[in-house]
Amino acid sequence: MRRAALGAAAAVLALFFAVQAAAEEEPVKGGTLVYLEQQAHASLYPPAGGFYPNGGILNQITDKLTYQNPKTLEIEPWIAKSWTVDADATTYTFEIRPGVTFSDGTPVDAAAVAKNFDTFGLGNKDLKLPVSEAINNYARSEVLGPLTVRFHFTKPSPGFLQATSVIGSGLVSPKTLSLPFDQLGDATRIVGSGPFVIVRETLGREIVFASRKDYAWGPPASTQGGRAFLDGIKLIVTPEDSVRIGALLAGQAHVIRQIQAYDEREVEAKGFPISAPPTRGVNNSIAFRPDNPLVADLRVRRALTLATDTREIVDTLYSDRYPRATSVIAATAAGYRDLSAKLAPDAAAAKRLLDEAGWRVGPDGIRRKDGRELALTAYESPPQPQNKDMLQLVAQQWAKVGVKLSVLAGDAGSRTLDMLDPLKTGIAPVMVGRADPDVIKSQFYPKNRDALLQKGGSSTKVQAFVDDRLNGLFDAIAGEPDREKRLRLVGEVQEYLLDQAYVIPIFEEPQAFAASPLVKGLAFEAVGRPSFYGTWLTRP
Repeated sequence: MRRAALGAAAAVLALFFAVQAAAEEEPVKGGTLVYLEQQAHASLYPPAGGFYPNGGILNQITDKLTYQNPKTLEIEPWIAKSWTVDADATTYTFEIRPGVTFSDGTPVDAAAVAKNFDTFGLGNKDLKLPVSEAINNYARSEVLGPLTVRFHFTKPSPGFLQATSVIGSGLVSPKTLSLPFDQLGDATRIVGSGPFVIVRETLGREIVFASRKDYAWGPPASTQGGRAFLDGIKLIVTPEDSVRIGALLAGQAHVIRQIQAYDEREVEAKGFPISAPPTRGVNNSIAFRPDNPLVADLRVRRALTLATDTREIVDTLYSDRYPRATSVIAATAAGYRDLSAKLAPDAAAAKRLLDEAGWRVGPDGIRRKDGRELALTAYESPPQPQNKDMLQLVAQQWAKVGVKLSVLAGDAGSRTLDMLDPLKTGIAPVMVGRADPDVIKSQFYPKNRDALLQKGGSSTKVQAFVDDRLNGLFDAIAGEPDREKRLRLVGEVQEYLLDQAYVIPIFEEPQAFAASPLVKGLAFEAVGRPSFYGTWLTRP
């Protein structure tokens, strides 16, 4: 009897603690989350959401037609409750969920969805709204009913379904789409259908969000569905790494973005969890601009690839959360091919190639040819983690083979202009996240990000460089409806980019966040942007 009584008591006690633990994890409603962002946003036109400070805002105030599950990467319903795609991926038909509204009361119906994708797919020259890099071969929309819309494409567009889930396809009201691009940096002008609305902005410094009380259309994959648990969010732009860390540890902030690798150990030791969701796209890399005569010779580009020791870079500057790159795209990306053998450092081979190309070492250790130094310039990319330090370490490695690399900061204006001139920037840091094979096209295609600066692309300064074979591969990836063939093309273009030494992949870039232990339910979309929809704050 005594053993039975003790067993019963133990069972009751276990049940008590289980109930108490469950109660502690029960979402708490209310409160304002303080979020520190490293950089101010630039534009909130949804296709500009690839810039992470932009995307971190858009992800709170816009919904997407579909939802890409960050665990499975499958495309699931959201604002579209169902869809059909024809056999050659040239028409997509969506049934829109009823009852969804933008925060200004405008319905999110077939006409509004059509307006969004006509703008994203075709752009608007009068308003200077560019075409989305995520959408290929777009022709037109067709409204078939109040809640039914069909999209037509000029040729197969197998990446479109996933494109309806990305940050660049966040749905905004027709009123927002009537504004010119230069007015879409004002956050208060962006009207979405998301769980939060923007109520106040101090440009470049702070944005205040409030939750929508009537929000009732979260992704079916979420366990929530209704309004956000938080009452609001206060986003504060805080460029200094030490200030963001200090505010987090002092309890003045709840979540910070861009925690540097060298701060990780201290933060974790004090009980503050770190999240580093992958971006699943083109790795953090150095891209060459072959229109620059210093790197026009393939032997020079190959030599600089061989002179780059990515293992030393990652081991010196980063943590285990930053895997060393083994190809142009991340190992978690669709179509990834392990090309690590092409990226093994070999300083002796690099020197031989530079000798063959006619570059001789001068008395100061810098190579010269026809009276000209082999001296290159690159601008640091502030959004990328420790990018200045990374480029400076690359400069040290290249100096060992007789190549000079100068790393500049520069103001935003001069940096933007010089980055479009291959003579001024023979190399450039690049990366882009997207969980779809089209991501590699987004980075390098001349009509998209144009990382290599090809003639007919984003720069009028390019004199001659164009690679038709490369661009043909990108067009093929964007238009191949057969998944296996499409992934083979992705593998082929990775091989080609490295064989031509157009790019030196360095590491797989995550988005690194640190949070207070009081923060629960913090989530991220498929390429690392935060979602505060299901987040709540426990009481201290």
